[in-house]
Parts: sequence; C-alpha cells; structure tokens
Amino acid sequence: MHSTAFRLLVYGIALILPFACIDLDDSVLQSTTDILVVEGTITNLPEPQIIKLSRAHPDRLTGQFSTVPVTQARMDVLVDSSRIIACHETVDGSYQLPSDFKGQIGHVYQLRFTLTDGTSYTSTQQVMPAVAPIDKVSARFNPASLSTQQLNGYTAAHDLFIDSQDPADQHNYYRWEWKLWERQYWCHSCRQGVYAPYKVLPDVYKDRDYFVTGNEPYEDCFSPRAGKAGEEAPEVPKEDWIYDYQCRTACWRIIYGYDILVFDDKFSNGGLISQQKVAQIPFYDYEAGLIDIRQLSLTADAYRYYKLFQEQTQHTGGLADSPPTALGGNVHQIGYNQDNVVGYFSASAVSLVHYWLDRKDTQGALAYGATGPVDALHPKGTYATGGDGLFFAFNSRQPNLEPSPPYLGERAKAKVRLWPNADRPPLAPCLQSDNQTPFKPEGWKE
Repeated sequence: MHSTAFRLLVYGIALILPFACIDLDDSVLQSTTDILVVEGTITNLPEPQIIKLSRAHPDRLTGQFSTVPVTQARMDVLVDSSRIIACHETVDGSYQLPSDFKGQIGHVYQLRFTLTDGTSYTSTQQVMPAVAPIDKVSARFNPASLSTQQLNGYTAAHDLFIDSQDPADQHNYYRWEWKLWERQYWCHSCRQGVYAPYKVLPDVYKDRDYFVTGNEPYEDCFSPRAGKAGEEAPEVPKEDWIYDYQCRTACWRIIYGYDILVFDDKFSNGGLISQQKVAQIPFYDYEAGLIDIRQLSLTADAYRYYKLFQEQTQHTGGLADSPPTALGGNVHQIGYNQDNVVGYFSASAVSLVHYWLDRKDTQGALAYGATGPVDALHPKGTYATGGDGLFFAFNSRQPNLEPSPPYLGERAKAKVRLWPNADRPPLAPCLQSDNQTPFKPEGWKE
C-alpha cells in the first residue's frame, strides 16, 4: 500500500472522532473507544505492497486521539478466490506481501487476517480496474494557494495540474496522491545529550571531563543523567539543550500530501481531463524537489467511501451531513454484525509520473523555511552558514551544531564531551523510514 493512503485515513479519523460522540446512540459511542484501523491498496506497480493495522484510542475527556500498531496478526491476500499470498510483518503494524508480488488488472483480491486474540476479519472482494495514463503534468506558483490554517498563516505553494484522456467505453473513478522528495542535510537530533557512533563505556572517564567510548557500534544519542555519576565522572548540566547532526551520506526527506481528491467521470465520460488540480506543494525552501504524482483507479464502492471521507474531513459542515459510522469501509469481523473497524482494502492500477519541481518561478517570494530567524541569505537564494530552510520548516528552529574541539579559552564546549574526540561532532546515518531515505529516488536530478 502506498503509505499516503494510511496517513490520510489516520489523519481523517483524528479529525472526525473528537466529534463522533455528539448526539449518537450508545452503540456508536462505544464503537469509538476501540477502533481497528485497516488500510491497504494492491497496485500493479513493482513496489512494496503493504497493509497496515492499528487501533484508534480517542480520550473521552480531552478528545485527544492516538493510534497504536496492531502486531503479530496472521494475514494473507486471496487472489481470484483460489491463490493465497501470505504477508509478513516488516515493522510493527505493517504487513507486506512478497517483494516480487504486484497486482494485475482484472484480477480479484480479498484481504483476510486473524489477530492474536483469535478474532478474524475479511474484506469484500476487489477487482482491480484499469486506469488511464497521465499525459501531462504542469506546475504554477501560487502565493495564495494554501489555507491560512495550514502552515501558521503561510500560503505560498505550487499548484500541480494533470491532463489525462478519459476512456469513453466505461465509467471511471479516479483518485490522486502526491509525494514530495527534498534533499535533507540533518539526520539526527539529541536532546540533553550528544550523538555517539560507538557505545560509551560504563564508569570509564578521562580527566573528569570526558565520557570514554569503546569500539562497539551504537549510533544513537548518549544522554547521561544530570549531575555527577561519581567522583571521577564529568559534570552534566541540568539545563535543556538540543544538538543536531548532519547526514553522513546523501539523504532525502519524504513529504506526503494529506488531502483526499477523487473524481467521477459521469459528466465528462470520454473527454479530456484537462488542468485537473491534483496537488498543492508548499514552498518549503528554495531548492528544487521531486514530486511523485499518482493517478489511481477506483471501483464504484471505493469511490463512494473516499468521497464521503473527503466530505467529512475537508468540507465545512461535512460532519453534519452523514454519521461517522458511514466510514466503516469494506473490512468486517467474521461472525460479528457490529464492527469496530474503519478503513478500506482496495486494488488499483496506477499511473505514476515523476515531476521535477525546479522552483525557478518563485523569484522574490519568501520560502516558508525562511520565515523564521535565519542567517542572511546569499544572493542566489541558498542559505548562509547555520541556516537550513527545510529543517526550519519542520522543526520551527534552526539546527544547533555540537561545538567542536579543542575546547580552549573562551571557545564553546559541548555540554557532554566524549573521548576520543577527533571526529566531534560526528555525522549521523540516514536511516530508511517512512519519512526519509538514503536511496536516491527515481527521477532525481543532481
């Protein structure tokens, strides 16, 4: 499954659940206390095919919303009612089909899984419909694109548009997703500690000023307790601080779109889908970025589900138009009529375009990452020493580098010092995750 779909679902539930208990009967009220969230889309692309499970826990008193992954489920996908494809859990709550598996247009897919408590669930059968290709992608800088509620009042973004020829011989439903890749230069932050590539030796100190590291790899923050651990131990200050560490290798930040955008061709069947806006990419910083635009096919049932979700999470007054139970989706517990399940398992063909956003049309505009306290900008728009627009956009502060040795005279000292210190401050690895990757994305231009 493309991870954006799961993020959209969880984000939408977070918006809906605080309101879901208003004037509803007891059964609906009870259902909001422990909801199983299921989301996965089988695609025809050679990409990881992932289904995600979690549980939603809204607090009755505060309305605060949280989810926890559901682990150790036994899960498989039934293909054409005959072939069983087992999934394996990669990280908590993420279940992946074999790496060589991809869906095929016209084939039928059904999700089945059993939790550790023995309860079993299944989805409706999903036939993968074909999708029209994206013929063209264009971008236009719009200083007033975003809602003032989105980025602390900042509104500048690039609006992205697609052209696609809709087939005339069938009723088609579409959905669009986007994902942005940006070069990232800072890979780890340590609060009240320092980054340690090697494990710190217990109770070993040097000159009452240094903690001593060994040869065992550690690659994490070392954050000793404030004060002194012993007579020979260094003094650790009680104050609060954060040190940030640059990337050891090339690294890319992955940013997802959260808006749900669907389309029914009933009024334009067989016509050109022209200049359809499919994304608003915030003007985070001045560097170029790469955008993946995905056009997905939907079944009629999947379209109705996502259309309702769109109305309830993105349209003013949508919550009053239909009850939250309508978001139940197509997964249900076997042998139990009243389900505490939301989400949708689907199968979709995908047209994917990699679009290079050079941001050359933003001359004179201020990037979101430059709206805070940064060093003066160079004439060409790159950040001066100490300033990083993308970092500021996601952390609301500039990076703070650990002071480097030698710690002489009035030169600033690191608040926690490690020995040996010839490589201080160290670089941190770019770890693969949903939000970053060390692997250059397809379509990236140097």
